[in-house]
Amino acid sequence: MKFIKLLLLCVFLCSCSAIQVTSDYEKTATFSEYKTYNYFSNIESGLNELDDKRLIIAITKSLSKQGLSVSETPDFLIDFKMSQHQEAPRNNVGVGLGGGNGGIGGGISIGIPMGQNKVNQSLLIEFVDDSKMGLFWQGKGESSMNPKASPEQRESYFRAVVDKIFTQYPPKPKQ
Repeated sequence: MKFIKLLLLCVFLCSCSAIQVTSDYEKTATFSEYKTYNYFSNIESGLNELDDKRLIIAITKSLSKQGLSVSETPDFLIDFKMSQHQEAPRNNVGVGLGGGNGGIGGGISIGIPMGQNKVNQSLLIEFVDDSKMGLFWQGKGESSMNPKASPEQRESYFRAVVDKIFTQYPPKPKQ
């Protein structure tokens, strides 16, 4: 059973495009002070309730690996938003018809799209410290996802995107 789950995860991760990650932060923030967190109570993520739960679980697991924990009296709060847009297929087949006579010619052609639309998603995660400086870190991950993905695939997708985003937290000092 464990092998099947691992195989599904590998197939899913290989089938989706690479995850593009960017982050930004307040350069005066002392990241070593932040040990506990919680989530905003009024998150409007743009996701359905099930995907909200999957995303919260992925964020919680990823942050616990870094030694951070959920608290009722947190050092900072987390907000997240997901946006998506469809991208038309890039592969086309051209069909043309033309003719000419005596140096004069004309023609018509049409491009027929091949494949299906891709759904590109952008996940923005923000860390906010209301007691000191407000927003002090944000990470953004962009990737494509199959809109017909199973619950297991969606869970794996969120885990992969969140883990990739948190490779940039805390920010590494410039040398």
